[in-house]
Amino acid sequence: MTTNKEQKNKSDLLLALEQLEREKNIKREDVFKTITDSLVSALRKYFGKTAQIMAGIDPETGEMAGFLVKKVSDPVVTPELEITLEEAQKHHPDAKMGDDVHIPVPIQDFSRIAAQTAKQVLIQKIREIEKVRIFDEYKPREGEIVTGLVHHVAGRDIFVDLGKAEAILPFSEQIRREHYSVNQRVRAIIHRVDKENKGLQIVLSRASGNFLKALFEAEVPEIAEKVIEIVDVVRDPGFRAKVLVRSNSPKVDPVGACVGIRGSRIRVIMSELANEKIDLIPYIEDTLTMIAKSFSPATVSSVKVLDKEGKRAQVIVPDDQLAMAIGREGQNIRLASRLTGWEIEVKSEGQRNEENKKTTDMAMQDLLKIDGIGAKVAETLITMNVLDIRTVAGLTEEELCSLEGIGEKTAQKILAGAKKYLEENPNYGQPAAQEEAAAAEAPAEPVIETPAETATETEEVKNDSQEKGK
Repeated sequence: MTTNKEQKNKSDLLLALEQLEREKNIKREDVFKTITDSLVSALRKYFGKTAQIMAGIDPETGEMAGFLVKKVSDPVVTPELEITLEEAQKHHPDAKMGDDVHIPVPIQDFSRIAAQTAKQVLIQKIREIEKVRIFDEYKPREGEIVTGLVHHVAGRDIFVDLGKAEAILPFSEQIRREHYSVNQRVRAIIHRVDKENKGLQIVLSRASGNFLKALFEAEVPEIAEKVIEIVDVVRDPGFRAKVLVRSNSPKVDPVGACVGIRGSRIRVIMSELANEKIDLIPYIEDTLTMIAKSFSPATVSSVKVLDKEGKRAQVIVPDDQLAMAIGREGQNIRLASRLTGWEIEVKSEGQRNEENKKTTDMAMQDLLKIDGIGAKVAETLITMNVLDIRTVAGLTEEELCSLEGIGEKTAQKILAGAKKYLEENPNYGQPAAQEEAAAAEAPAEPVIETPAETATETEEVKNDSQEKGK
């Protein structure tokens, strides 16, 4: 007969189980098994490791029971595992030699240590069950937007209550311009779910490209319907993002659909991201055009490939667009490089023209050192990107004759002059300091240019031109 106190304890246990089932979404059967395992562990600690033990819980009343399983023997050699027939029949009158009998163990007889062990094992088991449940529920939801409330702030990390679980919004996944307080609403993407030895961790993100992508999927039906595809997203969270979009229908403009009527769709997304500026860029197969488009909102004059294999390119922009093309602390150029996968250098038209003039002036000075080359021929060579004496020496007579204003005699004289100069200046092409040092060691020779020599050179070029015209 159970006492009122025992009945109350049973009811409390069932109430606790119902609360676990309701609040933690843990099945009652799992908790029963956990408690049973805990009882077995505690009983084994009390009766010894070799004892055969069984335990159970009445699912209707919550009453717990423990049993020692012993074999009826005579004589009894191992008391932990054996029992005399006389003792066995006190519990089971029909018992006979060789039977396995269950000897009830009064739960109230547990020692304090045994009871504490049961409690610790139970707590640990329940945590493990809850960990598995949360992992199974949230792992498939990676990439999904969730909403929660700030539970507490630890250092620079934010812990968010999602209702059924707690998640962390690390500092690295936050938008720098945002600050959070307890009970503040937070919307973020489930970045990843990690099952670690110390516990389960649900990591949220507001700074990832996937969060911005998920926001577009939520606000733009054409994206959810796969009519528009987001090819890539790069961000400087809270400041600027570039979104590469492609339409799978010729009737749908991907940029216009994402912006919405009068910017209605894009404004909702920007407000969620602390007014982060978003550049929507249509996907284009042509690499150079794609690089130019990636610098939006800046206007690009031209794009030049510097190294195709190394994916290096140069972008030229109007002078008044240079600051915008580079962006705050190089932000725009970094995002463009990340979006296209190319290393990009940006120059203004003025900078390019200045560099071209400097290159042309240096090339002119260099080429005029060759006997047989005057200013007009030098300009022609520079136009063909022949900018130094060594390059001239590597040309063939036919290549030179193919250039306007250069005949056979002039070509022969130019090649001879280039080779002679290189023979007399073996350090040509070395760094300026080394070349100057080498020149200082060599005896100086006066260079005299007479008007007659200049006239002869000009006359010869003219005669060669006439020969080509015949």
